Amino acid sequence: MRTVLAIILGGGRGSRLYPLTKLRAKPAVPIAGKYRLIDIPVSNCINSGIQKIYVLTQFNSASLNRHISLTYNFGPFSEGFVEVLAAQQTPDSEAWFQGTADAVRRVLNYVQNYNVTEYLVLSGDHLYRMNYRSFIDSHRAEDADLTIPVIAVDEEHASSFGLIKIDEKNNVVEFREKPTGAGLKEMAVDTTNLGLDEKEAERRPYIASMGIYAFKRHVMPELLDRDHKQSDFGREVIPAALNDLKVKTYLFNDYWEDIGTIDAFYDANMALVKFPKPLFSFYHPEAPIYTRQRFLPPCKFVNSDIVESMIAEGCIINKAKIQKSILGVRTYIEEGCEIQESLIMGRDFFQSLKERENDVDEGKIPTGIGKNTIIKKAIIDKNARIGRNVKIINKNGEYDDASHEKEGWYIRDGIVVVLKNAIIPDGTEI
Repeated sequence: MRTVLAIILGGGRGSRLYPLTKLRAKPAVPIAGKYRLIDIPVSNCINSGIQKIYVLTQFNSASLNRHISLTYNFGPFSEGFVEVLAAQQTPDSEAWFQGTADAVRRVLNYVQNYNVTEYLVLSGDHLYRMNYRSFIDSHRAEDADLTIPVIAVDEEHASSFGLIKIDEKNNVVEFREKPTGAGLKEMAVDTTNLGLDEKEAERRPYIASMGIYAFKRHVMPELLDRDHKQSDFGREVIPAALNDLKVKTYLFNDYWEDIGTIDAFYDANMALVKFPKPLFSFYHPEAPIYTRQRFLPPCKFVNSDIVESMIAEGCIINKAKIQKSILGVRTYIEEGCEIQESLIMGRDFFQSLKERENDVDEGKIPTGIGKNTIIKKAIIDKNARIGRNVKIINKNGEYDDASHEKEGWYIRDGIVVVLKNAIIPDGTEI
């Protein structure tokens, strides 16, 4: 795997994840209380023996740069690195990245400096654990120019993906981006050819691209150089490659979730607290997910009731009820609070008891969750200050409401999102 270079696509504005992407790049969005989305593909690379990793991004990249620089350091005796390549003006182009393919095309001068045999192109907003070594071995064994990992999906979800048709020898013969109607029906295949049993093949007759690609070294730049108007891998580059290249698939038959929207992000986090077998587990003994070392103290619980939840380090919970929720690092919860089916992202800093008391004396809201506050089915972004006797319960059952953004909160996909650094006054009802 020393001859494989990974390129992680950090995405554009991340508009589907707004307001979590208001102040950060999409790969920098926190997940599971202590990680960032970027930690998933980077950890998969490291666990697979791939240590040459570039992350491409262009929006709100400051926190992503900081996280990567503080987290991933392979030391002076390794060739490994994890580096951000942000969009920049060059003599050849003054524009932003125009799509996934355009982003990779614009950084070819950097990635071609390394003596590698394959380029591995990954996405920065998926939750899954994958051994890329097995994938690359399959790519090499097939002597493929391009290999695309795929999942088998049912008809209900198929139109959300780029769909693939293969022949009896696993050659990709057609690729359609998010087809619907009759076009969707035409993409159904016999997925027993991928190794599924008859029952599963009947239930999942569509082959969906995971948005991951392995290219032979010479193939990727040649493809990208054919037509500079082709800006996206799924819509343009991959369909064009089918005309004269050997394109194969690799079945990934495990948990994989695209968490590019607020509801998908929320559901993926809530699925983590299921016990004893969550769909995705951060407790894997052989393939851990890495993140920044913070050297925080243990959590402190004072007469609290905690059910089916994940609590990151450095938290203080005082006489509160926590149910099916995730509490991020340094979360402070006052007595009488009830937190249900919510993601509390925590804080970037501690606030001492004296500082908290001074805030109260001065009529300010201290960090954390104030006394007797109730939070249900919500996402509380980092460093938010929630006052006392607050109710965050989406009392009117709104599905989307952006009218209160200046007040520090937003409703999207039926989920209340309290913005990063927001201040919610005492007695507020949302």
